[in-house]
Amino acid sequence: MAERTISFARGAPSADILPHDAVRDAAARALESDWEKALSYGTGRGHLGLCEWIADLHDVQPEQVMVTNGSMEAAALLFRNLISEGDRVVVEQPTYDRTLLLLRQAGADIVGARLEDDGVDSAEVEAAAAGGAVKLAHIIPNFHNPAGCTLSLEKRGALVKQAADHGFTLLEDDPYRLICFEEARGKTMLEMDGADRVIHASSFSKSVSPGVRVGYLVGPVEHIATLPKRANETYISPNMLAESIVFELCRSGGLDENLKVVNDALRERRDALVDALREHIPEARFVVPEGGYFLWLDLDDDVDTEALLAEAKEEGVTFVAGPDFMIEGGSSSLRLSFAPVPASDVAEGVQRLARALERTRTGAAAA
Repeated sequence: MAERTISFARGAPSADILPHDAVRDAAARALESDWEKALSYGTGRGHLGLCEWIADLHDVQPEQVMVTNGSMEAAALLFRNLISEGDRVVVEQPTYDRTLLLLRQAGADIVGARLEDDGVDSAEVEAAAAGGAVKLAHIIPNFHNPAGCTLSLEKRGALVKQAADHGFTLLEDDPYRLICFEEARGKTMLEMDGADRVIHASSFSKSVSPGVRVGYLVGPVEHIATLPKRANETYISPNMLAESIVFELCRSGGLDENLKVVNDALRERRDALVDALREHIPEARFVVPEGGYFLWLDLDDDVDTEALLAEAKEEGVTFVAGPDFMIEGGSSSLRLSFAPVPASDVAEGVQRLARALERTRTGAAAA
């Protein structure tokens, strides 16, 4: 076994690209200029200054914004508020594994719609809505976790129209939007929404650091207004110190400066991963992500990626097997996160994965 494991498993950047200096300086400013808010209980809607900054970012009213302890908590609050036992919810296949967990905990009837290279198959979402009442559709539009793909502009428009026509809520789960390696980012479905059917979720965990645990929701006032009470019942107050630090980073320009550094580093890691896969595992089929943290691999049908993971650990490399992200299936697929792996280690990690793949096939043939 290798002395040092190379992990493509965790969706978090390595420590060398975390903005410790910028966060330290922002914390000092927050404790100088905003210390009373930073160290006190807050309202259920979160830091009001940060709410206003987010409202300006999305060109909405501050009353349409709620800041939460990470975007996953935002989703959990929304699901608890909207979803009852047996409600039908459409999710992409594959989708984020924690989304599946939360929806199962809420008792949802989960309906899958397959992903294509340009995002979810909107015809399958339409078919699901036509086949019975849908309460919510969960969509990850930019640099999908786990699939790495980006939803096309045409499909964004189609989904917004479907939500309006069929009366369901469209949760636009968009934490990776600012982790973008190209200049153009797709128009948000929130911007396209004229029927108050879209709720947009995002997170500073990706644009600042995972440890800040600051996310947010933007949506119709009547939806957002119902959530702070649930938040107060759950955690009394949001993390006002973290939100004050993030607010300082946002209004000072520190966020934009950090994004330049992070996006350059992640682009380099993405490129190294794509090159290494094409060289060492040429059978692998994948979409080249234009941002975010993740790349989804489809291998030939004779590969069981859960068995492959066991062999990969022996070789000193890890990933997440495809079934974790699926309602069913995904046995020949896997997710690689390039965020935690420095570019200089990527090729070695893929070579280890290629050796594990060969060993898996050899073992299966011998059996």
